[in-house]
Amino acid sequence: MLKDHLANYYFEGNYNCAETIIRAGNDYYNLGLHDRDMIMMGAFGAGIQTGNTCGAILAGASILSMKYVPAKAHESTEIKPVVALFMRKVKEAYGSHLCKDIKAQTFKPEYRCKVTIETICDILEATIEEYEATKG
Repeated sequence: MLKDHLANYYFEGNYNCAETIIRAGNDYYNLGLHDRDMIMMGAFGAGIQTGNTCGAILAGASILSMKYVPAKAHESTEIKPVVALFMRKVKEAYGSHLCKDIKAQTFKPEYRCKVTIETICDILEATIEEYEATKG
């Protein structure tokens, strides 16, 4: 499971939510990203550092891009439906895509956004599984 790769990054590595999910996703889905590539996700933690769209969600969408965009998003027939499904599932779980709203539901000082990160991993895996099943 994707979330089995989280602890190394979130607690031991002290990465933020977005960094943790992209690194775990790189491991789990064999995305072929290099360390330097994943650094770009740092700014997305804490809702792009402003409480806006949750960094865990943004990292999940980035993983979907790596899986479903061969070269350019506007040339992919898969990226829009798979991301729409992912975002719909997140909204069902949290009622929002905003870090400030999600954090209010799950954040605890002793484990920070652990619950959110695990939930987003579960939603991402379920999204990929459901989307792949519709492809035939």
